[in-house]
Amino acid sequence: MLQIDHVTGGYHRAAPLLKDISFTVQEGEWVALVGLNGAGKSTLIKHIIGLMEPFHGHITIGGIEQTQNPEQYRRHFFYIPEMPIFYDELSLYEHLRMTAIVYGLDETTFHARVSELLRAYRLEQAKDRLPIYFSKGMRQKMHVVQALLLSPPLYILDEPLLGLDPLGMQTLLEALAKEREKGRAILMSTHLLSMAAKWCDRFVVMHEGRILWSGTLKEMERDVYGGEHHVPSYAVDALYLDLLKQLGGEIHA
Repeated sequence: MLQIDHVTGGYHRAAPLLKDISFTVQEGEWVALVGLNGAGKSTLIKHIIGLMEPFHGHITIGGIEQTQNPEQYRRHFFYIPEMPIFYDELSLYEHLRMTAIVYGLDETTFHARVSELLRAYRLEQAKDRLPIYFSKGMRQKMHVVQALLLSPPLYILDEPLLGLDPLGMQTLLEALAKEREKGRAILMSTHLLSMAAKWCDRFVVMHEGRILWSGTLKEMERDVYGGEHHVPSYAVDALYLDLLKQLGGEIHA
């Protein structure tokens, strides 16, 4: 679904932040994009969603490159940022209605999904309110509802759990798991490695603008500790830091 081929990019050609990035996210796969602050995760996501163009290499979603057909490219994914931004003069419901129109969602599907999603995220009483008065958590839930309303082929999430309460986190993770069962692809940038270990199929580890390592949790355990060695979810952070040290990634406080 998402294919990144030898992408080099950033803000200045003379000093690119991304250096020869290549990986894929298949249909029905949930991939965690992890890395220390400054690793290049957000810059890579900006390239994927079309806010920045690579200096070299190609990014395709559903076999389409943005330069070929920008409208079709954008309709293949929905992006959930860490800090969602909304129109102050539109209510929650009006945002959802506008999203459905822009992405070409038909009326029947819209009405069938919207009530269920508002109820699941406890936003029914807030549907006619303006998001300028929402808490960060409510704004995040609002953006999650937008994404699930569309059920796109690819979800791109940048620290989506920050600001959500425990019930909101669990509801989102379970909803994403159901989307994966439908064959949707998910790329999620996160620092919550114990959560990623439980829900994600594979890790892509970025460090200083490069892909340092990629694979499953079991493969990470094998590569770091060797043999059969089960690491409990609460110890995944230590496993990840040991991986960085073993592969020569410098860790700065």
